[in-house]
Amino acid sequence: MTVGAGATALAACGFTSEKTVTPLETAPPSPTATMEPSATPLPPTETPIPAPTVPPGPELAVRFAHISDMHIEAEGPSREHFSRAMRNVQQLNPPVEFVVNAGDCVMDSLFSNKEDAIAQWDRFSSVLSADFPLPVYHAIGNHDVWGWGVNEEDRAALESDPLFAKGMAMERLGLAERYYAFDQGGWHFIVLDSIHLADQVFDHPYTGKLDDEQYDWLVNQLDTTPADTPICIISHIPIFGASGLMDSSEKSGNWVMPGAWQHIDGRKLIALFWQHRNVKLCLSGHTHQIENLNYHGVQYFTNGAISGNWWKGAYHDFPPGYVVFNFYQDGSFESEFIAY
Repeated sequence: MTVGAGATALAACGFTSEKTVTPLETAPPSPTATMEPSATPLPPTETPIPAPTVPPGPELAVRFAHISDMHIEAEGPSREHFSRAMRNVQQLNPPVEFVVNAGDCVMDSLFSNKEDAIAQWDRFSSVLSADFPLPVYHAIGNHDVWGWGVNEEDRAALESDPLFAKGMAMERLGLAERYYAFDQGGWHFIVLDSIHLADQVFDHPYTGKLDDEQYDWLVNQLDTTPADTPICIISHIPIFGASGLMDSSEKSGNWVMPGAWQHIDGRKLIALFWQHRNVKLCLSGHTHQIENLNYHGVQYFTNGAISGNWWKGAYHDFPPGYVVFNFYQDGSFESEFIAY
């Protein structure tokens, strides 16, 4: 914003008298006589013009990094690449205060046996160990859920295991609940669990939505948060966006996007956010693409993938990376994609 400052410059104008001045030697003026203005212009009186007054920008409330879709394998170079990304986060200048992880920590435990799933989690956890100095707030991704994708017979045998489904992810990520909220820098953060068993109409074993219990909890969170407190919502699967279309098919003459790629209850959530104008933005991962979509005043971000194209370079020309956010006290924010 450019702020202009106007100022008035004052100057004394010279006047030329129409009366002839008597020479000094013949008619000296009386000390009390009124002097006629000089015919010679007086120098202008200069009034300094003050520098423009630029109001200070909004005050920074909090700065953090948003990572997603690490997809750590049980073997191979993925762990080392992830470790490099986290070192990059620690070297940011200005530094960040914490990290938000939107999920898909492991390559896949939906279809894995228990031993393979544990091996993937071991390698992920070894990077975010006690040596990593920053707090990390985690969400659960679809690939973090163990056993939902195996055949019915094997799945029935797994259901009695406390690590089945989201149990393993919650244990490894230190989550007491699969959805929760926290406060930082005057902002209210809400972390959702967007991964749920699919109906028969879906080809994937999961779909993006909230269960009834979680939706009621979300309504309460929004209702009880003061209207002047800005809110950021985090989910693995995007609540709303267009990047999922790039993986969809238009061959039939219509765009068709599975409910596994975007919240199937997105319309319901958008209507809820419309009632709470302090919901400022929603952060997600899942699509491995970068997108920033504004709808009814809410910014919907999908923020790429640490793994890029599942450790095979860029995905739809989006390289491996993460996003840094500056949140301000007035509810505004800035974002920057970092290709590490």
